Amino acid sequence: MNPTQQLHDLGQSLWLDNITRGILDDGTLERYIEADNVTGLTSNPSIFDKAISGGSDYDESISELLGRGQQGEDLFFSVALEDLTRAADLFKPAFHASDGVDGFVSLEVSPLLADDTHASIESAVALHAQARRDNLFIKIPGTPAGVPAIEEAIYRGVPINVTLLFSREQYIAAAEAWMRGIERRIAEGKDPNVDSVASLFISRWDVAVKDRVPVELKNRLGIAIGQRVYKAYCELRETPRWKKILAAGVHPQRLLWASTGTKDPEASDTMYVEAFAAPDTINTMPDKTLLAFADHGKLRGTMAKDGGDCEQVIAQFKAAGIDDAALAGQLQREGAEAFVKSWNDLLGRIRQKTSRMEPHSAAHGARA
Repeated sequence: MNPTQQLHDLGQSLWLDNITRGILDDGTLERYIEADNVTGLTSNPSIFDKAISGGSDYDESISELLGRGQQGEDLFFSVALEDLTRAADLFKPAFHASDGVDGFVSLEVSPLLADDTHASIESAVALHAQARRDNLFIKIPGTPAGVPAIEEAIYRGVPINVTLLFSREQYIAAAEAWMRGIERRIAEGKDPNVDSVASLFISRWDVAVKDRVPVELKNRLGIAIGQRVYKAYCELRETPRWKKILAAGVHPQRLLWASTGTKDPEASDTMYVEAFAAPDTINTMPDKTLLAFADHGKLRGTMAKDGGDCEQVIAQFKAAGIDDAALAGQLQREGAEAFVKSWNDLLGRIRQKTSRMEPHSAAHGARA
């Protein structure tokens, strides 16, 4: 049996952490869906920067949108939604088969809004309306300014993928924001079912400490942090507050494992996928990791709901001088800064392309 089928049967969703026009046009994404049990997709500014700078696949769309008077961020979001709505339609069977729990794609608000709660809310509402797809998440980072934006966006009925989470405390803040938004809808008699996922980033922990710890601790911190968060996730799902929300007919917010491609060339290329096998969660991974796991991955049991040995492992890192709480904050800030850089690079790339283009006039007609 394909290892990806084993994860699917376990109750974990496999999503692709990538989007390009190429994999839509050449059938690659459809093959992932059919052969590798891929039931969703995530994107971020870095992914779109690579996709648009990688060739001429987007030139025609950019030229056409330029002809309609779009520029900068507006033009980018239109281009991105062309891809993501196509992908969302490919995942509609998974969306319907799961009664709307699975089959989502994700689009991130501008990283420039990471510290602007009000603007993040308004952007999330506008982008979701522009997409016109029920199975499209808007990504908002779980930063201090992002948490109230998450609550308000959920309250306004926008499905949210909370991104850039690195610790148990950051995860719990995101989960509570989702619950508050849902509880407000319930109190006002609104349809309470607004979907959400909370994305915990894994591999960046190990990259951050790789030169600061003894060899026996290499590539162990990300997994330990994930185990700690999974324990909190399992505990939260057993609380009366969570169960009351679900009793109202709400899909639970699911925990998503992000940044699960192995960065250490000397380590197993499937180690994070194997370590985070757990029901009622999602693992989003780049093409290379997906194909590696489909080829030679092993399902070695499921995650321990009690966190396993995570606290002992984290204590070893503390003894080696690693302050995990401080590092979690640092990783979140650095992640936000990296997305800002990718965003600026992306918009610069689009400006370069548009400066060389003759815009297609509206007479050429809109793309289907």
